[in-house]
Amino acid sequence: MRTSASTSPSASPSTAAARPRLAVWKFASCDGCQLTLLNCEDELLPLAAEVEIAYFLEASSATVAGPYDLSLVEGSVTTQADAQRIGEIRAASRRLVTIGACATAGGIQALRNFADVDGYLAAVYATPAYVSTLSTSTPISAHVRVDFELQGCPIDSRQLLEVISAFLAGRRPAISSASVCTECKRRGTVCVMVAHGTPCLGPVTHAGCGAICPAWHRGCYGCFGPMESPNTPALVRELTVLGMDDRETGRVFRTFNAAAPAFLAASRDAAEGGGIHAEDTDAEDTDAEDTDAEDTQAEDTHAEQ
Repeated sequence: MRTSASTSPSASPSTAAARPRLAVWKFASCDGCQLTLLNCEDELLPLAAEVEIAYFLEASSATVAGPYDLSLVEGSVTTQADAQRIGEIRAASRRLVTIGACATAGGIQALRNFADVDGYLAAVYATPAYVSTLSTSTPISAHVRVDFELQGCPIDSRQLLEVISAFLAGRRPAISSASVCTECKRRGTVCVMVAHGTPCLGPVTHAGCGAICPAWHRGCYGCFGPMESPNTPALVRELTVLGMDDRETGRVFRTFNAAAPAFLAASRDAAEGGGIHAEDTDAEDTDAEDTDAEDTQAEDTHAEQ
């Protein structure tokens, strides 16, 4: 019988006769990683025949109560309600996998971690008191135990299907921990840093995108987050050789995976070098303050004249 979703029961495997139950959950995110699953198209129908998609509001309003054999979680924790809900989902899930940069590293919204959130609320909302939010955006692993993290912004559909298949089969997903550079080599793409002097995060970024940007003569933007054991100090030195200053270097690490430990450390090292503010990465605010100061000086000069 179909009922409203419940995450309160304690987690336990489905019965042997039943299909494994799959649940997909959304937190603070853009829905892009959930859409990756829906966009699988040809693979989605066979998958639906092997599992019971018990909870997936992006696809259907019909839900089945837990427990669930596998939960896929998209999005970061940005409210106290989020923190409570992810605990309930973890309790109702036999296995929990986070998908995408928001769930694995806090996402682009983790830029708030370096700024004054109250100041933003006051600037954007007429009545900030109506907005309930935390001062930080944090990955799911900061709140509950996670069985596997699938990186990407958005995630790769082939990797997602591999993760689902692996957990349903009781094995570890065969996801490469190498860098985007290996993907450039496989597809025969000339290194944009070596050949053109283009700044690129490929040497420290997790593989999975297929090296799309370098294939079009653009540097990697780090959408898939840091690879396993990235040598970010060496890359920073190379970016400096290519002409990037501390501020520019710090900002390239503060995008989709700004709060990922390796990228966070690299951007903080740049901040200590004086290029960016350690507590505030909003360059536009700094530029605006400079412009206001110039305008004030111009007004004073005009008044004296």
